[in-house]
Amino acid sequence: MPRILVTNDDGIDSEGIKALATSLTALGDVIVVAPSTDMTAVSHSLTLHSPLRIEQRSDNSYAVNGTPTDCVVLAINILMKDNLPNLVVSGINRGANLGDDIHYSGTVAGAMEGTLYGISSIAVSLTGRDRYDFQYAAEVAKEIADKVLKTGLPRGTLLNVNVPRGPIKGIAITRQASRIAGTEIAEGRDPRNRPYYWVGYGKLNWEQAAGTDFAAIKQGLVSITPIKNDMTNHSYLTELEKCYPDSKTESQNNQKSDVQKDLANLENPEYLY
Repeated sequence: MPRILVTNDDGIDSEGIKALATSLTALGDVIVVAPSTDMTAVSHSLTLHSPLRIEQRSDNSYAVNGTPTDCVVLAINILMKDNLPNLVVSGINRGANLGDDIHYSGTVAGAMEGTLYGISSIAVSLTGRDRYDFQYAAEVAKEIADKVLKTGLPRGTLLNVNVPRGPIKGIAITRQASRIAGTEIAEGRDPRNRPYYWVGYGKLNWEQAAGTDFAAIKQGLVSITPIKNDMTNHSYLTELEKCYPDSKTESQNNQKSDVQKDLANLENPEYLY
Protein backbone atom coordinates (compact mmCIF):
# COMPACT_ATOMS: atom_id res chain seq x y z
CA MET A 1 0.00 0.00 0.00
CA PRO A 2 1.38 3.46 -0.89
CA ARG A 3 2.66 5.72 1.87
CA ILE A 4 1.60 9.36 1.62
CA LEU A 5 3.28 12.20 3.51
CA VAL A 6 0.95 15.13 4.20
CA THR A 7 2.19 18.56 5.28
CA ASN A 8 1.12 22.22 5.04
CA ASP A 9 2.04 25.75 6.09
CA ASP A 10 -1.17 26.67 7.97
CA GLY A 11 -0.24 24.39 10.87
CA ILE A 12 -1.18 20.93 12.02
CA ASP A 13 -4.46 22.10 13.58
CA SER A 14 -5.74 23.58 10.29
CA GLU A 15 -9.05 22.23 9.01
CA GLY A 16 -7.51 22.02 5.55
CA ILE A 17 -4.87 19.46 6.49
CA LYS A 18 -7.39 17.41 8.44
CA ALA A 19 -9.74 17.21 5.45
CA LEU A 20 -6.84 16.35 3.14
CA ALA A 21 -5.45 13.60 5.35
CA THR A 22 -8.88 12.04 5.82
CA SER A 23 -9.53 12.02 2.08
CA LEU A 24 -6.16 10.49 1.19
CA THR A 25 -6.59 7.53 3.56
CA ALA A 26 -8.63 5.94 0.77
CA LEU A 27 -5.41 5.71 -1.27
CA GLY A 28 -2.84 4.51 1.24
CA ASP A 29 -1.17 4.94 4.62
CA VAL A 30 -1.18 8.66 5.49
CA ILE A 31 1.45 10.20 7.77
CA VAL A 32 0.95 13.85 8.73
CA VAL A 33 4.04 15.90 9.58
CA ALA A 34 3.19 19.59 9.79
CA PRO A 35 4.23 22.81 11.56
CA SER A 36 2.98 23.19 15.13
CA THR A 37 1.99 26.81 14.36
CA ASP A 38 0.96 28.84 11.32
CA MET A 39 3.92 29.18 8.92
CA THR A 40 2.19 30.98 6.07
CA ALA A 41 4.49 32.66 3.49
CA VAL A 42 7.74 31.23 4.88
CA SER A 43 8.63 30.06 1.37
CA HIS A 44 11.34 27.35 1.18
CA SER A 45 13.08 28.36 4.41
CA LEU A 46 14.98 25.82 6.48
CA THR A 47 15.66 26.18 10.23
CA LEU A 48 19.42 26.18 10.84
CA HIS A 49 20.00 28.26 13.98
CA SER A 50 17.71 26.59 16.52
CA PRO A 51 16.83 22.97 17.34
CA LEU A 52 13.78 21.27 15.89
CA ARG A 53 11.50 19.07 17.96
CA ILE A 54 8.97 16.47 16.90
CA GLU A 55 5.78 16.10 18.95
CA GLN A 56 3.69 13.02 18.26
CA ARG A 57 -0.01 13.96 18.23
CA SER A 58 -1.44 10.52 17.32
CA ASP A 59 -0.34 7.26 15.72
CA ASN A 60 0.29 8.88 12.34
CA SER A 61 0.42 12.60 13.13
CA TYR A 62 3.43 14.68 14.16
CA ALA A 63 3.90 18.39 14.85
CA VAL A 64 7.24 20.12 14.24
CA ASN A 65 8.29 23.54 15.58
CA GLY A 66 9.54 24.55 12.16
CA THR A 67 8.69 25.30 8.55
CA PRO A 68 7.02 23.05 5.96
CA THR A 69 10.48 22.34 4.54
CA ASP A 70 11.69 21.30 7.99
CA CYS A 71 8.70 18.98 8.27
CA VAL A 72 9.43 17.18 5.00
CA VAL A 73 13.15 16.93 5.81
CA LEU A 74 12.45 15.38 9.23
CA ALA A 75 9.76 13.08 7.87
CA ILE A 76 12.02 11.66 5.17
CA ASN A 77 15.23 11.50 7.20
CA ILE A 78 13.84 10.54 10.62
CA LEU A 79 10.22 9.46 10.84
CA MET A 80 9.91 7.62 7.52
CA LYS A 81 13.54 6.80 6.73
CA ASP A 82 12.98 3.04 6.80
CA ASN A 83 9.88 3.19 4.58
CA LEU A 84 9.93 6.33 2.47
CA PRO A 85 6.74 7.96 1.15
CA ASN A 86 5.59 7.36 -2.41
CA LEU A 87 3.90 10.75 -2.53
CA VAL A 88 4.05 14.13 -0.75
CA VAL A 89 0.88 16.24 -0.66
CA SER A 90 0.99 19.73 0.87
CA GLY A 91 -2.20 21.59 1.85
CA ILE A 92 -5.02 22.24 1.73
CA ASN A 93 -3.99 25.88 1.99
CA ARG A 94 -6.38 28.62 3.13
CA GLY A 95 -6.23 30.83 0.07
CA ALA A 96 -4.88 30.53 -3.44
CA ASN A 97 -1.27 30.05 -4.48
CA LEU A 98 -1.40 31.45 -8.00
CA GLY A 99 1.21 32.89 -10.31
CA ASP A 100 4.17 34.66 -8.72
CA ASP A 101 2.83 34.00 -5.22
CA ILE A 102 4.18 30.46 -5.36
CA HIS A 103 7.61 31.90 -4.55
CA TYR A 104 6.36 32.98 -1.11
CA SER A 105 4.24 29.93 -0.43
CA GLY A 106 5.17 27.48 2.31
CA THR A 107 2.54 25.14 0.88
CA VAL A 108 4.31 24.95 -2.48
CA ALA A 109 7.70 24.76 -0.74
CA GLY A 110 6.63 21.67 1.20
CA ALA A 111 5.83 19.92 -2.08
CA MET A 112 8.99 21.28 -3.71
CA GLU A 113 11.11 19.73 -0.96
CA GLY A 114 9.55 16.38 -1.78
CA THR A 115 10.72 16.69 -5.40
CA LEU A 116 14.28 17.37 -4.22
CA TYR A 117 14.20 13.90 -2.64
CA GLY A 118 12.89 12.35 -5.84
CA ILE A 119 9.33 11.92 -4.56
CA SER A 120 6.27 12.85 -6.62
CA SER A 121 4.65 15.84 -4.95
CA ILE A 122 1.48 17.95 -5.09
CA ALA A 123 0.56 21.32 -3.54
CA VAL A 124 -3.16 21.99 -3.03
CA SER A 125 -4.80 25.36 -2.26
CA LEU A 126 -8.40 26.54 -1.93
CA THR A 127 -9.14 30.06 -3.15
CA GLY A 128 -10.78 32.72 -0.97
CA ARG A 129 -10.03 34.49 2.30
CA ASP A 130 -12.80 33.27 4.58
CA ARG A 131 -15.60 30.67 4.91
CA TYR A 132 -13.58 27.75 3.58
CA ASP A 133 -15.26 24.46 2.73
CA PHE A 134 -12.40 22.00 2.33
CA GLN A 135 -14.44 18.89 1.57
CA TYR A 136 -14.73 19.26 -2.21
CA ALA A 137 -11.12 20.45 -2.44
CA ALA A 138 -10.09 17.31 -0.55
CA GLU A 139 -11.97 15.17 -3.08
CA VAL A 140 -10.20 16.93 -5.96
CA ALA A 141 -6.86 16.36 -4.21
CA LYS A 142 -7.65 12.66 -3.80
CA GLU A 143 -8.46 12.25 -7.51
CA ILE A 144 -5.24 13.98 -8.58
CA ALA A 145 -3.15 12.09 -6.02
CA ASP A 146 -4.58 8.81 -7.28
CA LYS A 147 -3.50 9.61 -10.85
CA VAL A 148 -0.01 10.67 -9.73
CA LEU A 149 0.47 7.49 -7.69
CA LYS A 150 -0.40 5.48 -10.81
CA THR A 151 1.51 7.45 -13.45
CA GLY A 152 4.21 9.38 -11.59
CA LEU A 153 5.72 12.76 -12.50
CA PRO A 154 8.88 13.79 -14.37
CA ARG A 155 11.96 14.33 -12.25
CA GLY A 156 11.95 17.66 -10.43
CA THR A 157 8.34 18.48 -11.29
CA LEU A 158 5.44 19.03 -8.90
CA LEU A 159 1.79 19.84 -9.49
CA ASN A 160 0.49 23.13 -8.10
CA VAL A 161 -3.28 22.70 -7.73
CA ASN A 162 -5.69 25.56 -7.01
CA VAL A 163 -9.36 24.84 -6.39
CA PRO A 164 -12.08 27.50 -6.86
CA ARG A 165 -14.63 28.07 -4.13
CA GLY A 166 -17.27 26.49 -6.33
CA PRO A 167 -19.16 25.38 -8.13
CA ILE A 168 -16.37 23.54 -9.96
CA LYS A 169 -16.90 23.55 -13.72
CA GLY A 170 -14.00 21.32 -14.67
CA ILE A 171 -10.21 21.06 -14.71
CA ALA A 172 -7.69 23.15 -16.66
CA ILE A 173 -4.00 22.42 -17.24
CA THR A 174 -2.40 25.84 -16.85
CA ARG A 175 0.75 27.92 -16.71
CA GLN A 176 1.75 30.45 -14.07
CA ALA A 177 0.19 33.90 -14.30
CA SER A 178 2.15 37.07 -13.54
CA ARG A 179 1.22 39.57 -10.86
CA ILE A 180 0.82 43.18 -12.01
CA ALA A 181 0.26 45.20 -8.82
CA GLY A 182 2.64 45.48 -5.88
CA THR A 183 2.21 44.68 -2.20
CA GLU A 184 0.44 47.03 0.20
CA ILE A 185 2.44 48.16 3.25
CA ALA A 186 0.72 49.73 6.26
CA GLU A 187 2.77 52.13 8.36
CA GLY A 188 2.18 52.89 12.03
CA ARG A 189 3.71 53.77 15.40
CA ASP A 190 4.10 51.47 18.39
CA PRO A 191 3.41 52.61 22.00
CA ARG A 192 7.00 53.89 22.21
CA ASN A 193 6.48 55.96 19.06
CA ARG A 194 8.80 53.78 16.99
CA PRO A 195 7.76 53.31 13.35
CA TYR A 196 6.68 49.88 12.14
CA TYR A 197 5.62 48.49 8.78
CA TRP A 198 3.06 45.72 8.20
CA VAL A 199 3.13 43.91 4.88
CA GLY A 200 -0.39 43.12 3.68
CA TYR A 201 -2.17 41.64 0.70
CA GLY A 202 -3.27 44.91 -0.86
CA LYS A 203 -5.20 44.94 -4.11
CA LEU A 204 -3.64 42.53 -6.59
CA ASN A 205 -4.12 42.44 -10.33
CA TRP A 206 -3.15 39.45 -12.39
CA GLU A 207 -2.36 38.68 -16.00
CA GLN A 208 -5.69 37.79 -17.59
CA ALA A 209 -4.38 35.69 -20.51
CA ALA A 210 -6.11 32.44 -21.35
CA GLY A 211 -4.26 29.36 -20.19
CA THR A 212 -3.04 30.87 -16.91
CA ASP A 213 -3.86 29.55 -13.45
CA PHE A 214 -5.58 32.84 -12.55
CA ALA A 215 -7.81 32.74 -15.64
CA ALA A 216 -8.84 29.17 -14.87
CA ILE A 217 -9.90 30.05 -11.32
CA LYS A 218 -11.91 33.01 -12.61
CA GLN A 219 -13.79 30.57 -14.84
CA GLY A 220 -14.55 28.19 -11.96
CA LEU A 221 -12.01 25.61 -13.11
CA VAL A 222 -9.54 23.67 -10.99
CA SER A 223 -6.07 24.82 -12.07
CA ILE A 224 -3.26 22.25 -12.32
CA THR A 225 0.13 23.79 -13.09
CA PRO A 226 3.27 21.66 -13.46
CA ILE A 227 6.24 23.57 -12.02
CA LYS A 228 9.92 22.68 -11.83
CA ASN A 229 12.58 23.24 -9.21
CA ASP A 230 15.06 24.04 -11.99
CA MET A 231 14.70 27.82 -12.37
CA THR A 232 17.33 28.15 -15.10
CA ASN A 233 16.19 30.24 -18.07
CA HIS A 234 17.45 27.75 -20.65
CA SER A 235 16.19 29.81 -23.60
CA TYR A 236 18.44 32.72 -22.52
CA LEU A 237 21.67 30.72 -22.12
CA THR A 238 22.77 31.22 -25.74
CA GLU A 239 21.99 34.96 -25.63
CA LEU A 240 23.93 35.34 -22.38
CA GLU A 241 26.93 33.58 -23.89
CA LYS A 242 27.07 36.35 -26.52
CA CYS A 243 27.55 38.91 -23.73
CA TYR A 244 30.49 36.93 -22.35
CA PRO A 245 32.35 35.61 -25.40
CA ASP A 246 35.29 34.39 -23.29
CA SER A 247 33.11 32.40 -20.92
CA LYS A 248 33.40 28.63 -20.66
CA THR A 249 30.41 27.07 -22.36
CA GLU A 250 31.13 23.37 -22.09
CA SER A 251 29.05 22.92 -18.94
CA GLN A 252 26.26 25.00 -20.47
CA ASN A 253 26.27 22.90 -23.62
CA ASN A 254 26.13 19.76 -21.51
CA GLN A 255 23.23 21.26 -19.60
CA LYS A 256 21.36 21.90 -22.83
CA SER A 257 21.95 18.31 -23.84
CA ASP A 258 20.60 17.16 -20.50
CA VAL A 259 17.47 19.26 -21.00
CA GLN A 260 16.91 17.78 -24.44
CA LYS A 261 17.48 14.32 -23.00
CA ASP A 262 14.94 15.00 -20.24
CA LEU A 263 12.35 16.07 -22.78
CA ALA A 264 12.98 12.96 -24.86
CA ASN A 265 12.63 10.74 -21.79
CA LEU A 266 9.30 12.13 -20.59
CA GLU A 267 7.47 9.19 -22.17
CA ASN A 268 9.89 6.62 -20.77
CA PRO A 269 8.17 4.85 -17.83
CA GLU A 270 11.51 4.31 -16.09
CA TYR A 271 11.97 8.08 -16.04
CA LEU A 272 8.74 8.65 -14.12
CA TYR A 273 8.42 7.99 -10.42
